[in-house]
Amino acid sequence: MIAAAKKIRFILNLRQSGIIDTTLLSAMENVPREMFVPEAFRDRAYEDTALPIGYGQTISRPRIVAQMIEALDVHDRVKILEVGTGSGYQTAVLSHLCRRVYTIERHRDLLRSAEQQFTTLDRRNITTRAGDGWRGWPEQAPFSHIIVSAAAPDIPPVLVDQLDTGGVMVLPVGDERQEQRILRVVRTEDGFEEQDRGPVRFLPLVEGMPAAATRQAESG
Repeated sequence: MIAAAKKIRFILNLRQSGIIDTTLLSAMENVPREMFVPEAFRDRAYEDTALPIGYGQTISRPRIVAQMIEALDVHDRVKILEVGTGSGYQTAVLSHLCRRVYTIERHRDLLRSAEQQFTTLDRRNITTRAGDGWRGWPEQAPFSHIIVSAAAPDIPPVLVDQLDTGGVMVLPVGDERQEQRILRVVRTEDGFEEQDRGPVRFLPLVEGMPAAATRQAESG
């Protein structure tokens, strides 16, 4: 099947899975997923499967990316914090849907690769940082929307604190060895409200920077 036909099937499969936001579907159609996976897996870029991207990380299944972004309920005037840039695929999709994406990744080499793809695609509304996602991005807070691409054992209070009142955060919550759930969290005047959006499987949200990055920072 030629690439164009694969992409048509890709979008049809997303529709059949329940994704109905036409703006989101258009964004996912416009972002070439094959650019965000290693060359050895590019023939599988439009399958609904997670693929390895190095450093023990994966690019999430397209259906999960779509479900989480749809739950985020964004529009073109909002500022989003993304925790876990990874390959940059989800970041690129988000950049078609909002005013600006602030994205954090703890693996510097992954972030550099993602930045190269953003430049190639001329996505100018993405701001990147190599850092600890558990800490968020306090200098740019508050955010109207936050999306987390790794599973925390519970809702991180630091990230909730960086949400504007009425803001929305979507994240997987749960232990890596047990059931995880996608939660949609809305910050209120008195705390936050959460809604369960179903089961999922993500790698854990790891606190701190990788040892190699820490040593490099100390030696620098």
